[in-house]
Amino acid sequence: MLKYTIGAAFVGVFCLSSFLIEPKPAAKTARENYETYCSSCHGEKVEAFVDRKWKHGTQKSELMKSISGGYADLGMPAWKEVLNDKEIDEMADLILTSLKNVDQYKFASKPTSNVFASEGMTVRLDTVASGLSSPWGLAFLPDGGMLVTDRAGDVYRIDKTNRKTKLTGGPSVLAEGQGGLLDVELHPDFAKNQLIYLSYSAFKTVGADTLSTTAVMRARLSGDALTDQKIIFEALPYAKTRHHYGSRLEFDKKGFLYISVGDRGNEKENPQSLASDCGKVHRLHDDGRIPADNPFMNEKKGRTSIYSYGHRNPQGMAMHPATGAIWTHEHGPRGGDEVNIIKKSANYGWPVICYGINYDGKPITNLTAKAGMEQPMIYWLPSIGPSGMAFVEGSKYPGWKDNLMVGSLRFQYLNRCVVKDNKIVSQENILKNIGRLRNIDMGPDGYLYVSVEEPGYVFRLMPMNQ
Repeated sequence: MLKYTIGAAFVGVFCLSSFLIEPKPAAKTARENYETYCSSCHGEKVEAFVDRKWKHGTQKSELMKSISGGYADLGMPAWKEVLNDKEIDEMADLILTSLKNVDQYKFASKPTSNVFASEGMTVRLDTVASGLSSPWGLAFLPDGGMLVTDRAGDVYRIDKTNRKTKLTGGPSVLAEGQGGLLDVELHPDFAKNQLIYLSYSAFKTVGADTLSTTAVMRARLSGDALTDQKIIFEALPYAKTRHHYGSRLEFDKKGFLYISVGDRGNEKENPQSLASDCGKVHRLHDDGRIPADNPFMNEKKGRTSIYSYGHRNPQGMAMHPATGAIWTHEHGPRGGDEVNIIKKSANYGWPVICYGINYDGKPITNLTAKAGMEQPMIYWLPSIGPSGMAFVEGSKYPGWKDNLMVGSLRFQYLNRCVVKDNKIVSQENILKNIGRLRNIDMGPDGYLYVSVEEPGYVFRLMPMNQ
C-alpha cells in the first residue's frame, strides 16, 4: 500500500512538472483570432465582413470598444474575457487594414475631362452613342457600324457616322429588375448569312404569376429590321424572380455558341443540379442543336446543353484570342466576384464554396475550397459588380497588350487585369468614376468600346500616347 502511494505521488509530481515546463502556445495572429472567434457569424474573410455600414463607428477606439464590450441587444458578444488587450488592439488594426481595401474603390472626384491616364496608356473617350438607358450588349458590323442592345427592350444600329437607328423585329422582353434585352452576338459567318443572336428575359403567365427566364433568339439582320426569328435556347425552369439572368453570349473558334445563365436567385436548388439550366454555362451549335460531345449527354435527368455548372451570375464572357479558351466572370454575393476559365463538365462550386458572405452579413458557407470544385483565377473582396469582359488585341494599346478588361458596375470604373502565362498577375483601376460600366468589347477596327448606364453612353477609347 505504501509502495503504491509513493508511486502514485511520484507519477503525479512528474505529470505536474511536465505540465509546468511545457512551452506556452504561440500567440495567435489577429487573422487567426478572427477565423476562430468571428468567422462563424461574419464569414471567413474579414475583407468581405468589413464591406458594410458600421453602426458604431470605424475609428480604432470605436472598434476596440465594440470588440471588447460587444452589443448584446444586437447579438454581438463581448470578447474582453476571451481576448487580451493586445489581441483586441491587433483585431482593430486588422479591421482598419481591411477597410482600406474597400476604400481603394472610393474615388474622390468625378472626371473633369474625357482624358484618362493609366500606368500603361492615356486614352480619350470618343462618344459613339448617347440617349440610351442601359446599353447592355455590343456587336460590330463589317461595314464599320455596330449593334447596341438597350435593356429597356430596343436594338439600335449605329452607323460609322454615329447615327442611331432603332431596329424592328426584336423579342418581347420583361424589362423588370435585372431583366430585359441583354446581350447581342454576331454569327462567325455574319458577312454571308447576316445572322445575329440576342439574349433576353423571356416571360409567360401561369395563373396569376408572371414567370421569366433567360432565352436566346436567332434572327437575320435585313436593313433596319430583324427577320426569320427563331428561339434557339430557353432556360428551364421559369421563375418568379427578376434577377440573375446571366445572359452573356460568345462563339469559340470552332463555332460553338456559349451562353451564361445565372442561378435566378435560387442557389439552394439550381447551380448544383444538372436537372436545371440555371447557374450554368451552356454550349450549343449555331442553330440551337446540342453538340454530341457535350459532357452530360448521358445524364438521365440532366440538361444536355450544360457545359459547366456551379455558377452564380456570370455577366462577362470572352474568348482568349491565343488559346481559344472561354473566360468568364461572375457576381459573388457580398464579396467573392470571380474570374474563371470554363472547362468541360467542371463544377465552379456555388454555393458550396464561396469567398463572399450573404447580404445580411451571415455566412453562406464555411468552405472556400472543396475537392472536385474549381478555384477562381482571382476573386474580388469587396465585390466590384463585374459586367462585360474583353481581351486587348492589336497594336493600338501597346501599354495594355494582352490585358483583360472588366467593367465595374458598383464602383464605376474599368478594371485592367495584366495576364501572363494564363494567370492574372496584377490589376489597375482605370476610367475612374466614368459611370456604371456595363460592357467592354474589342472592335474589329482595333479600338476598345465601353458602355455605361444611367444615362447610357457608348464610348470609343482613343489612344493618345502612341
